[in-house]
Amino acid sequence: MKIVGVDVGGTFTDFVAVDENGNITTLKILSTPREPERAVMDGLSSLEFGEVLHASTIGTNALLGQVGLELPRVALFTTKGFRDVIEIGRQNRPKLYDLFFNKPRQLVPRDLRFEVEERTLADGTVEKAVEPAEIEALAARARSMGAVSAAVAFLHSYANPSNEEVAAKTLRKYFEYVTASHEVAQEPREYERFSTAVVNAALMPLVGRYLARLRGFVEEKGGSLYVMASSGGLVTVEEAARRPVQLVESGPAAGVIAAAELARLMGEANVISFDMGGTTAKAGTIVGFEPSITTEYEVGGESHRGRLVKGSGYPVRFPFVDLAEVSAGGGTIVWRDAGGALRVGPLSAGADPGPVCYGRGGASPTITDANLALGRIPETLAGGSLRLDVKAAVKALAELGDPIDVSAAAVKLVNVEMARAIRLVTVERGLDPASFALMAFGGAGPQHAAEVAEEMGISRVIIPPMPGVFTSLGMLMADFKFEARSAYPREIEEGFKRLEAELSRYKPDYFVRYADVRYAGQGWELTVPVGPNASLEVVRRAFEEKHRATYGFVLDKPVEVVTIRVFAVVKRQKPRVPEPPEVGSPSVAEKEVFFDGWVKAAVYRRSELPLGYKARGPALIVEDYSTTVVPPRWEAVVGRYGIELRL
Repeated sequence: MKIVGVDVGGTFTDFVAVDENGNITTLKILSTPREPERAVMDGLSSLEFGEVLHASTIGTNALLGQVGLELPRVALFTTKGFRDVIEIGRQNRPKLYDLFFNKPRQLVPRDLRFEVEERTLADGTVEKAVEPAEIEALAARARSMGAVSAAVAFLHSYANPSNEEVAAKTLRKYFEYVTASHEVAQEPREYERFSTAVVNAALMPLVGRYLARLRGFVEEKGGSLYVMASSGGLVTVEEAARRPVQLVESGPAAGVIAAAELARLMGEANVISFDMGGTTAKAGTIVGFEPSITTEYEVGGESHRGRLVKGSGYPVRFPFVDLAEVSAGGGTIVWRDAGGALRVGPLSAGADPGPVCYGRGGASPTITDANLALGRIPETLAGGSLRLDVKAAVKALAELGDPIDVSAAAVKLVNVEMARAIRLVTVERGLDPASFALMAFGGAGPQHAAEVAEEMGISRVIIPPMPGVFTSLGMLMADFKFEARSAYPREIEEGFKRLEAELSRYKPDYFVRYADVRYAGQGWELTVPVGPNASLEVVRRAFEEKHRATYGFVLDKPVEVVTIRVFAVVKRQKPRVPEPPEVGSPSVAEKEVFFDGWVKAAVYRRSELPLGYKARGPALIVEDYSTTVVPPRWEAVVGRYGIELRL
């Protein structure tokens, strides 16, 4: 049976297929942003498959307002007196001195927020039970006002969800799409929990229909479809359609999972994953062979220097692979501001029209155009299917000044921008980047990896096999992961066991435990891994170790376990990672490449490089879908599981 991993990116849609004999087939085609499933279906039509593992950005794109992905009208049913919680929020101002700042548009307009006469207390006591007749009357009003999806978010439902359960059961008579907040975020903080429920309800119709169309196509061809979640695990289509909020960062998460699996094979405990594609660059950390996890994310928000700006989007409480993302990809536009300073991003040329050199109507020069003008990439991309126009790229860059000077400066600027993303997931998490290896992938990652590493004081870079489609390969390396959580457990070990019993229906191979912990009186938590036989003392030690690493100190105060969560992991067979030939004599060409000046660089085909081969920079290592740039002073060494660049 052939298994295919599919990653829909902003510029390209990538496919990696592996059969039962371990043979790998790859494909990269331009994305179709207005109809994302069209590129998926086009690519799958040219491949044989039994299983399709899919990562999608449809949820993120819809919340960002992409044309053709309009969100439905959503109704919110909440405790009397709390209809405005989702609008009041936390009073965060993402732009402190902007007098004209507007909050993100509300996903639920005020006239579609309905108050319900019910009340559950903080200890879980139901003071007033919900009346189904009241819910039915409000549901009929909501339907008459055009609502097609409903969210139920009652006060303290994390402590006792019985009122929400009654309301949701009643609403399902009127709506096909219903989300109860305890089903997606059974934890305290009403604003974040309400927001998670609303985002999920808004995405359910859109993602549900998308997945239904895609599954219909896959099953018609005799295959089955599974979906990558933002937590770094695969889930069923039913689970993804029920809780689409977990798909928001599914593609980038797959890249980190691939990096973690390769790190295990190499014995590299601490690795920074660096994924630079056509639209954005993402950085994550693998510590002790495990990807770092966070439990809160703002979807549809703004980024500033790689950091999501609080208050600019919609908070979601769900496990995510911890990533920092910047608008720095191959398609990032190079421009000059009103003062004449050269700038890069945040706008991207994307797949349509794409960089100028693609010849698809792009008029603004991009980082890809700059790399082409500097001689750092070949004149064909995507396995030869896309021929690049060097003259057009140089002409567009010349409108900003000397094309070579502009290109060199733009590359340095984008490298600094990407280094900031790495700093966010290392230095600001209490980690020293110099003690990590940088694993670079994505179509553009290997072009910039060495210079970005130098910017961060990192002396080792790993270029994995098939870096241009590495995220799709990551889906083939992922296991199934299903999540459950509970707030304020009275007995920690018993709480974990209850969650594990709840998840046992998936017949997992093993469970992974986490706890969100804080000092009593603190406003926010740190998430720590928890082993078997958990107790408050065991959790406290893990928490204080992370608190010291993150903030540099610990306090003499009691700790509080706010939420516990469990992942049920069902193992899947991993594909064999492609290895270089044991022996060989590569052909070597030469090319003029610009670094601090024009120099002759050796050009190699990666497929010809045998195990142990060493290549001194300046050099280019060319392969389908990506090119590795080895600057002067760097050396490339071919290892069994990747090329290592050493300073």
